[in-house]
Amino acid sequence: MAGLGFPPFGAPPFNAILFDTLPIGARIIIGTDASTWVGSYGGVIDGVVFVTNARLFSNIGNPVDGLLSVVRIPVRQITYVSY
Repeated sequence: MAGLGFPPFGAPPFNAILFDTLPIGARIIIGTDASTWVGSYGGVIDGVVFVTNARLFSNIGNPVDGLLSVVRIPVRQITYVSY
């Protein structure tokens, strides 16, 4: 099963590995297809990353909207993560 895109038995899912060492509240930058979210890491639940005090920026770096208290980003939409 491991060769078919499934983790081997007992292995944590990919999204848990990606954010496993990141402490809650750490500054994080998450890129999606056409935008970037900047905020504080809030955790991962059921394949969704929570970002608190987040601000959305366009792909050219301009702010799109004001500060949002919580943003939910599905892991499948993430193209890069920086912290």
